[in-house]
Amino acid sequence: MPKDSHQRAAEFHDLAAHAHRVAAVHHEKEDHVSGHEHSRQAMEHSAKAYEFAQEAYRKSKAAAGKTE
Repeated sequence: MPKDSHQRAAEFHDLAAHAHRVAAVHHEKEDHVSGHEHSRQAMEHSAKAYEFAQEAYRKSKAAAGKTE
């Protein structure tokens, strides 16, 4: 089960990175409205990645405690 949480966290990290890159492109083109929207999406993806990473950590820690 922790593997699923790690995978989801990685997926959201990738989505956040992509949104940051897209936002940077829009800002360079002075399309600040689209850039801000992509920045907002990046923040949402980062928050989700953090949540899944925390969940994965809790599950890993719990699994490790059961095997000891």
